[in-house]
Amino acid sequence: MRVVVDDLSGPRIAEFLDEHVRQMRAITPLESKHALDLDGLRRPEVTFWSVMDGEAVVGCGAIQRLDEAHAELKSMRTATTRKRSGIASLLLEHILTEAARMGFTRLSLETGSAEFFAPARKLYEKFGFEYCEPFGDYKPDPHSVFMTRELPENRHETPIMIDNVPG
Repeated sequence: MRVVVDDLSGPRIAEFLDEHVRQMRAITPLESKHALDLDGLRRPEVTFWSVMDGEAVVGCGAIQRLDEAHAELKSMRTATTRKRSGIASLLLEHILTEAARMGFTRLSLETGSAEFFAPARKLYEKFGFEYCEPFGDYKPDPHSVFMTRELPENRHETPIMIDNVPG
């Protein structure tokens, strides 16, 4: 498996993200869905990674710059057929390393409060995220949970693997 910076131009990642948005819409009321679509993920303040197993997209995640020191984790997803196989941990560790390398000192996220999202919340807790109040433009929402963690400054570890390849 490899983690690659993805320009979101390929059909595989478009299909993968479409499935993600459809699943979020089925679980979460529309007014509480905060998943970005392809255009939102292509904005300059977003860095997007895909996890590739051969030619298959098996996971993805992104960070969106909120300000010079603070970023938001977005669009974390593992392929349904690959859940609980370590992909999310691999990707989250990669994103934490890269966010610190980019100079961010805080990474925050919004996820769902429903039982469906319990494994995600457990993963984030395992990686040091703590529950917090809404941040950025978020408002309190019974369908949302907010988490945050500090990042070490000037981290210079070697990334797992970064390629700039079309999706």
